[in-house]
Amino acid sequence: MAETPVKPITAPTGENWLQRRFKLHHHQTSVKKETIAGITAFLAAAYLLIVIPGLLSAAGVDKGAALTGTIIVCVIGSLFMAFYANLPFMVGPGIGGSVLVGITLAGDGISWPIGLGIACWSGILFFVLTVLGMREVVTRSIPQSIKLGLTASIGIFIALLGFRNAGLVSASEKTHALGLGNFTTPGAMIALAGLLIAIGLQARRVPGAILWAILIATLLGLPFGVTHIPAQWFSLPHSVGPLFGKVDLMGALNIAFLPFLFIFFASEFFSTMGTTLAVGGEAGLLDEKGNMSNINRPFIVDSIAATLGPIVGIPAATALVESSAGAETGGKTGLTAFTAAIMFLLMLLFTPIALMIPKEATAPALILIGLNMFSGLRKVDLSNFTDALPVLLMVMTTLISNSFGTGIAGGLLFYVAIKVVAGKWREVPISLYILALPLVYYFATLTHH
Repeated sequence: MAETPVKPITAPTGENWLQRRFKLHHHQTSVKKETIAGITAFLAAAYLLIVIPGLLSAAGVDKGAALTGTIIVCVIGSLFMAFYANLPFMVGPGIGGSVLVGITLAGDGISWPIGLGIACWSGILFFVLTVLGMREVVTRSIPQSIKLGLTASIGIFIALLGFRNAGLVSASEKTHALGLGNFTTPGAMIALAGLLIAIGLQARRVPGAILWAILIATLLGLPFGVTHIPAQWFSLPHSVGPLFGKVDLMGALNIAFLPFLFIFFASEFFSTMGTTLAVGGEAGLLDEKGNMSNINRPFIVDSIAATLGPIVGIPAATALVESSAGAETGGKTGLTAFTAAIMFLLMLLFTPIALMIPKEATAPALILIGLNMFSGLRKVDLSNFTDALPVLLMVMTTLISNSFGTGIAGGLLFYVAIKVVAGKWREVPISLYILALPLVYYFATLTHH
């Protein structure tokens, strides 16, 4: 994806260390813009500090230790992404992996140490395939139409997450069917107000519009009881001791757990790939074929994070989809990830401040960013039925499954099937036919768990 030419930024007194280290002038950005992007991305992802420990605690994990572990993974992973890959991607635990360990596996009677072991083996497999270059091969074999539709698929996931956080959409506990929430609750009204503020500020091209909208919505929530002022602003971090080194690698080596390993691996594989390409597209880091140069670097980072995260009790570290908030604000380099890492690091001591920001205040950012990502559909040749239909089905699968990893996997299977039945099987790369086999197994396994 070609970037819009802009006037290069020049430093009047020479480049400082940050400008040189992150090549800001080369990417036509600035310290101020990258810093705002990093803070915005952090605020969009801050709710994970509540959600991840909560999900894992359902399996018996110590919630305080999980909070500290989550922060450690976010800090180290994002710093690694900043200095090794120089990309604006935050790294942290994905919700899907925590659901698998805290809800799915625990519901089947599998202890959380074994669940962490399964997650760790998945990370090791990630790392091996990355070093061998197989992840890049798979990524480059993805059809152009699917790559163009990735942003819309992830966009609908982000927007739906925002609507649910705002209380504007609810899901039935029995059928998981979506329905309208109660728009008259204080939380929903604060979210709607924040959304209108964000739209108004963006329309007026106010720098850091999304960040300002989050902060204003947080303040508006005070008189309505949506935002709660903490009893103390400063707190010492909880010890990660109850989780450190408790991962059960040997216990996870059970043939009965193979389906869970495959679900873990496949969903995280496609989630990471989709996030990298979609957020990279938002930041203008893709070429005309939808590929990213040196894509193995972010893959190396997330595979190492996914491998080491379970050691501190946190599964499925990956490039966070909330990084799109930073990319939307103008983040293009590792300085965005570095800023977000510093913000997460501060939360070890100022956790009450991060937890003060209600999910209803960050929901407008997710909604607006997700809907903006639908613009990627205009680049898909909708007149070509066999190219357009798999993309639309990918978006629908993401919505129905509430997982963009599953959505991308479904889109690839639909692409192969539609091309074959349409008599255009020669247009499908051999690698996709090979990939289709484990994807069929993935969906077969998914429906039974």
